[in-house]
This record gives sequence, structure tokens and C-alpha cells, in this order.
Amino acid sequence: MASSYSTDLKLELMVTGEKAGLWGDITNTNLVIVQQAIAGFEQVALNATTGATLAFTNAATSNGKNAVIELTGTITGNVDVTIPSSVTNKVYIVKNSTSGSFTVTVKVSGQTGVTFSATDKGAKVLYINGTDVADSNVGKLSNDYAPTLSAVLDTNGNDIVVDDAGAIEDDSNNPYLRFQKTASAVNYFDVTNQATGSAPEVAAVGSDTNIDFNLTPKGIGRVTLNGNGKIQGLAEKVTVSGSFDSDVVIDTNTQGVILSTAAATANFTVNLRGDGSNSLDASMDTGESVTVAYISKQGATAYYNTTVQVDGSTVTPVWQGGSAPAAGNTTSNDVYTFTAIKTASSTFTVLAAQTQFA
Repeated sequence: MASSYSTDLKLELMVTGEKAGLWGDITNTNLVIVQQAIAGFEQVALNATTGATLAFTNAATSNGKNAVIELTGTITGNVDVTIPSSVTNKVYIVKNSTSGSFTVTVKVSGQTGVTFSATDKGAKVLYINGTDVADSNVGKLSNDYAPTLSAVLDTNGNDIVVDDAGAIEDDSNNPYLRFQKTASAVNYFDVTNQATGSAPEVAAVGSDTNIDFNLTPKGIGRVTLNGNGKIQGLAEKVTVSGSFDSDVVIDTNTQGVILSTAAATANFTVNLRGDGSNSLDASMDTGESVTVAYISKQGATAYYNTTVQVDGSTVTPVWQGGSAPAAGNTTSNDVYTFTAIKTASSTFTVLAAQTQFA
């Protein structure tokens, strides 16, 4: 009976009584092929447009039998690396080192296989599952749908890369913290822990010389400091208006001070609201207060604030000194301050004052 050949590595399988005087050489060749399958490495140059077909020659070493294959060459289109359909079981490490932004598909002849994307120049652990080439996904944490650490994660001095809108989540997949990407970002946060007696720090840092630190609540929500606060420097938003308006609207959600640089030409009303879309009542909780100021420029004829409103409804303020102003102050800046205290739903106590700055 003549020799036959194994399905996957094409080893020569001899039968008793044949190949007299050749068993040693044939066995050595088989062992070399086995070694090639276990530890062999070979570079396979791909044709620019057609790729390559891996060889599985009977009773001889050949490139398709290697454990590790590095694909090389410059490709000018999407190409295939084809394995003969007679091979049904084999494990590979395949590295795509081709040049050119095109895909490379490793597959069994007539099947779909596994594709390296046009930008994927990495390595994959592949295996033939009896029908086609499959990706083992070894080394891809993203394919472990419930990764669990058995020890502390040490990045060993390396960064952790989070995709745009990626998050750190709780055990119910609700986000603790979500990251948003800005193209070509140069500014970021440093978080620093401290030893006993010193406060930990969150700092805005980056390549810019002066960087703001923005805390942005959602909608008309506010940033809350749970505890005492200490401020080393503070700037308040001022809206500068170059024209006089007898109906002054102060949006407490977006401004704390309005400065009118045009002299008043009539008495005026001041209306306190949250902003153009939100009432002051909706913007505040009961037991909270907000303080704003309106600076009114006065000319040779002085005018003054005659009506105070909250959300468009007239209120009677409690004026400093016990009575509402009856006039303005000529050739000066009259500063009106208003503190609105919410005592119940749609109910406010407003403290008001007029001060002359000449």
C-alpha cells in the first residue's frame, strides 16, 4: 500500500512494509514539518492585486504550515490570503505588515475568512475551525463582555485610552463618569492626592498659559458646594448695555450685574426672572436667595426705579431705609441691588436698595 498524507500538515504516513531504507529520512522530514507548525516563522510577500495562496505541499516544508506568518509587500487593492480547502484544522499567528491602505482577508478557499482592515497593521491569532478561518480574539479585552480583574490593575506607567463618549460605569452599567473628546486637545485636568494635613486638588493644566476651570450644570441646575467655601478671587458676569430701556429684565441664570452706559430718559421697571426660557420660580428652590444689581446712568435730569417685578408680576420690595426711592440722582450712577428670597412656591420677599455713585 502506498503512503498517504495527513489532511492538515501533509505529513507522509507510511504503512508497514513500505519505504524500506527511507523511514529515517521521511520521519526526519515529518518532524521538521511538525516543528514548522509549532514554531516556524516565515514572511510571505503578497502580490499587489491578487494576494497569495499558501502552499501545503505533500511531505515537504511549505509556507502555509508555519505557526507564524508575516504578510509583506505593497498592495494596491483589497487582497486575499487563501488556504486550500483540504486544510481543516490549523492555528496561526498572522501579522499584517503590508504597505497600502487596503484590506487583507485570510480565508479558506471559497469561504469569507477574517479581514484585517485597511488601517489594521497588527497581529491576530487565527484558527481554522473545520470550515473557514476564524479569529480567536485572543488579546482583545473588548471581546470579553464581562472582564473581571483578579488583582489590582497596574498600568505600568502607560496611559489608559478611552474612546470619545466612553464611560466608567457602575455594576448596573450606569455611568459614573463620561469622557468627551475635543480634537487636538491641549488642556486637561490633573488630580493630585495629598498627605496628611493637605487638601487633594483638581487643577486645570495644559499648554495654554491661562486656563479657566468650567463646571457646567445641566439646564438651570446649579453647582452646589456642600460645606463652607473659600474664594481667593472672583469675577462676576456683567452685561454692559449701550442703550436705555425702561423695562429692565435681569436674567439671574446668566448675569449678576447690568451696567447701562446710556443715560436714563424715563422712570423704569426692573423684572427679575431666571432667563428667557425659565422663570425665577423654576430656577430657585424654596429657602434660596439670589442677589443682582442694575447700574443706571443718570444725566442732568434724573429718573428712578418705580416698579419691581418677579417673573413679570409686580411685587412690593422691602427697601433699605424703610421707603422706596422717590427720585434718582443727577449726573451719577444709581446702583440698585435686589435680593430675591423664595419663601414658597411663586412667593418671594425682595430686599431692595438704591445707592448713589457720583
